[in-house]
Amino acid sequence: MSLRHAPPSSAQRDGHNEGAASLRRHGFFSRERTLAPAGYNRWLVPPAALAVHLCIGQVYAFSVFNIPLTRVIGVTAPAPEDWKLTALGWVFSLAIVFLGLSAAFAGKWLEKVGPRVTMFLSALCFGGGFWISALGVWLHQIALLYLGYGVLGGIGLGLGYVSPVSTLIKWFPDRRGLATGMAIMGFGGGAMIGAPLAVALMDRFASPTAVGITETFVAMGGIYFLAMTLGALSIRLPAPGWQPRSEPTRVVEAAKNRRLITDDHVHIDQALKTPQFYLLWLVLFFNVTAGIGVLGQASAMIQEVFKNAITPEAAAGFVGLLSLFNMGGRFLWSSASDYLGRKNTFFTFFMLGCLLYALVPYAGARQNVIAFVLCYAVIISMYGGGFASIPAYLADIFGIRYVGGIHGRLLTAWSMAGIAGPALVNYIREYQLAHGVAKTAAYNTTMYIMAGLMLAGFFCNLMIRAVEEKHYMKHDEVEDELDGV
Repeated sequence: MSLRHAPPSSAQRDGHNEGAASLRRHGFFSRERTLAPAGYNRWLVPPAALAVHLCIGQVYAFSVFNIPLTRVIGVTAPAPEDWKLTALGWVFSLAIVFLGLSAAFAGKWLEKVGPRVTMFLSALCFGGGFWISALGVWLHQIALLYLGYGVLGGIGLGLGYVSPVSTLIKWFPDRRGLATGMAIMGFGGGAMIGAPLAVALMDRFASPTAVGITETFVAMGGIYFLAMTLGALSIRLPAPGWQPRSEPTRVVEAAKNRRLITDDHVHIDQALKTPQFYLLWLVLFFNVTAGIGVLGQASAMIQEVFKNAITPEAAAGFVGLLSLFNMGGRFLWSSASDYLGRKNTFFTFFMLGCLLYALVPYAGARQNVIAFVLCYAVIISMYGGGFASIPAYLADIFGIRYVGGIHGRLLTAWSMAGIAGPALVNYIREYQLAHGVAKTAAYNTTMYIMAGLMLAGFFCNLMIRAVEEKHYMKHDEVEDELDGV
């Protein structure tokens, strides 16, 4: 009697082929492989997001490399062949520009492939940007710094910025402000790790013939790549239809009663056809333009306004204080927005900001250092709070399905504000000085203009309403989108 197995039927062969194709399609980095199992603790997700944001937040500390980069050849002092600060300034500017561009153009792709592959690609780009920059320093080719940290690193910044935020909003629909605050607080605090790490490494690798920056770039690229990869590997998405046990909560119901939280979804492309997207773009643009202009000139500003009363060391302390308020504001204001509502939170930013910017010249004229510092501390806390609250605002208006991609496109407002804010502060100051205004009063006009920007932002926020029904995706369209990824 033969014991041979019967040949597989055509149905069995088809099933086997389909299963193999599914495995190939759903690789380790696929969206499907990141879906959390039943009972997964959502509080395990924020550390993965922080692992990425604390790394890419190093961009705020890039200035610690500027002076050493001007002495790569001269070592102890700049040589004629060394790079100038004006040329090096473009490295940071390019990184911010490509942050906005990559976040904007990769938004739809991010929602399709999921957070793991996006965060891993961010790690490759950000770490690789350091390594290419190290080669640029070694060969003394500034174009490689522009390409490395500026372009490739900037792409890593954009991908790493939006992906964890989108994921956390999906895990915390009942605490959207808290979720975005947890991640974006890390971006604000990244410089507090990146700056001392860079200084310690440069001191370690410095020698009589080198400033140690090549080795520092290599080491930091490796450290950040590993940390961000760990975050990418540990990130998880909630399964379709998952809801936290705490929902509905008093916070959610109170917020929904304000009629600006939707349970529906707007497609990423359709969002660009709504007035709400452009009003929110302006809301972020006005808030960031005012704040980033102050951050860029904080040290010089306090020394010039309080001439001979503030030492460079004290000015550095002022900058450090603003960094703390920038980081803390990202968490505190965004968490408070869960109770206040996102629209009311931005009303607070703009009303209070308008008042404080208008008070700054008065504090300077009275030589009241404490009032001056307090005004700016609160202003910068709201600057950081705006960054952290805007993703939750987008989720409220457009739904959570495409919030990562929509957020990415909205970040072009940051790129524009990064140019407009410093330009306003610097060029108006130069104009004032050229027309005989004393340095102690050279920033007054700028502060009144910033107050005007806050007022404009107030009215943009006032005009925001719920999205019209016609822009929402139908239920079967949402299901088709989920099946297609």
